[in-house]
Amino acid sequence: MSDEGGAGEPLSDSQKREIAVWFLSNAPAGEIHYVAKDVRALLGDDAVYEAAAAEAFPEYNKAHLVPLELPDRSGDIIIATYGELDRNNYLDPRTAQVATIDHIKQTCTKLRPAADEELPSAYIEEFRSALDVELSKYVAESYPKGVCAVYCTSGKDIEGPGADFGFAVVISAAKRSPQNFCNGSWRSIWTMDFNYELQFVDIKGKIQVDAHYFEEGNVQLDTNINCKDSTIMQSPDDCAVSITNIIRHHESEYLSSLEESYLNLSDATFKDLRRKLPVTRTLFPWHNTLAFSLTRDLAKELALGK
Repeated sequence: MSDEGGAGEPLSDSQKREIAVWFLSNAPAGEIHYVAKDVRALLGDDAVYEAAAAEAFPEYNKAHLVPLELPDRSGDIIIATYGELDRNNYLDPRTAQVATIDHIKQTCTKLRPAADEELPSAYIEEFRSALDVELSKYVAESYPKGVCAVYCTSGKDIEGPGADFGFAVVISAAKRSPQNFCNGSWRSIWTMDFNYELQFVDIKGKIQVDAHYFEEGNVQLDTNINCKDSTIMQSPDDCAVSITNIIRHHESEYLSSLEESYLNLSDATFKDLRRKLPVTRTLFPWHNTLAFSLTRDLAKELALGK
């Protein structure tokens, strides 16, 4: 990395670290280690790189909802803000365990049973576990290698009916194929506020899809949508079914809209990217864009629900 800034002044270590953090934090889904290798080589300073990596990797892992296999192979834990107990320890609500995470290596190094104060009460757990079961069925059906988790975000110490509480659902699915020059991910976060007095559940969600194709070029998709819905408060099992159906509906609808938009790329977006006659003086075959590997592979990346 050049030691000179725009005004000819040498970059300080702090400035180099900030630049390195930006590049690491903005790495495409599943590609931070490739970016880190290049950033380290450009910096030529291990101390500055390690400081940047220590700052960027935890935030990247949480932003991308990176799933990691638990050391006892009992399942996967998602690195999410909702499960964060401290910088390196995260709760897995399904197995009631706490995993110690090495953010830079993206591995779980230790595992311990969660303490009672880290877990919801039996009453709240009944709602949480019922939703987790239904959600796991949906994710297994819809997302290859997808993982999910249900966290209690408020009211975890409530012992019985009469008070409000909240949950957060996290879904993370990814397809990594760097040997084929493409990676993609689907991430969604749904929050539920259970209002006991109104017997009402308010549901809000955000879905984010990323795809990166880099064979002889660099094409990225980064899109998201916010959703709102609601249902009535029922028994734990009935609530779980209702909430899961709502999530399924919105995510399926969004995936269908992405596929529809993709099919229209040849008529609109692709034409806006370049002039009709390139330097070869040959018209680009817009009528047959599906013949190109770029469009075929992007279609596969977007079709995460297939």
